[in-house]
Amino acid sequence: MSTGKPHPAVADVRRAVRDLLDQVGPTDRIAVAVSGGADSLALAAAAAHVGHKAGLTVVGLIVDHGLQPESAHTAARAAEHLTGLGLDDVHVLPVVVDGKGGLEAAARRARYAALRSAAADSWVLLGHTRDDQAETVLLGLGRGSGPRSIAGMRPLDHPWARPLLDIPRATTQAACDALGITAWQDPHNTDPRFTRVRLRHEVLPLLNDVLQGGVCAALARTAAQLRDDLAALDAIAADAYDRATEGGDLVVAELTPLHPAVRRRVLRTWLTLAGAPELTDAHLRGTDALVSDWHGQRGIALPGGLVARRARGRLTCTGREV
Repeated sequence: MSTGKPHPAVADVRRAVRDLLDQVGPTDRIAVAVSGGADSLALAAAAAHVGHKAGLTVVGLIVDHGLQPESAHTAARAAEHLTGLGLDDVHVLPVVVDGKGGLEAAARRARYAALRSAAADSWVLLGHTRDDQAETVLLGLGRGSGPRSIAGMRPLDHPWARPLLDIPRATTQAACDALGITAWQDPHNTDPRFTRVRLRHEVLPLLNDVLQGGVCAALARTAAQLRDDLAALDAIAADAYDRATEGGDLVVAELTPLHPAVRRRVLRTWLTLAGAPELTDAHLRGTDALVSDWHGQRGIALPGGLVARRARGRLTCTGREV
């Protein structure tokens, strides 16, 4: 005899969505990015249930990357699922995947640009799970790209909202099964050409075997702890940046006593605002040496045709001399 209660997996996903919407605050519209897989469909079902109870308009956004022969059919099928789940409006967004950085990076750029444009400043719910977070942390560790990368994905990073970062992938699949939703299995998710696929199917199972389980949860906890630490350092650095900035330059005397971790954050903010894109650790450490290891050296060449220099107790960032 039915108790009227939802399946535990369905309830878990709904609770995660409700908790995140409480953090978002007042809004009258949310969008859900849907690939057709179990994670995004379970999220869409929960968003429709929770959102409608809260009086929100819930919109589905499906990106068609055009990378597979049946991509248009897959997108249309996902749209049918969303209509059946009761979403108020559904949009299929065809994109062109090209540019530098390989197929994964190009597809990600195209997808996020299309979602951002279609969202019309609404929050966009993304179906990244705890397993995705663990994979992201491992990628950051393997690439040596610093604590900000190891801190993984943030639950809220406008316009992106990720309610499922504490929900395992098995739960989203169980939620779809309980709701009678047949999710699409993306062939790219089993293609060993992609680094993330090998992490998912080879590295994480091995780590779980060696460490006796719980690896995804442990990596997600590590990411959450790092995000707290980074937020504290960022707040300290923001205050230091305000004190050190003068007429677009940085005053060296204000930078010198700062801890290197704080000072490099100040420098990153300053260089980014000056127009230097894609800063690396080498760029930041080179610029930092103008403060911490000053011996009259030449300026530091930066992306965007810029040079950071030290003169008369100030750091300046200007175009390269021709």
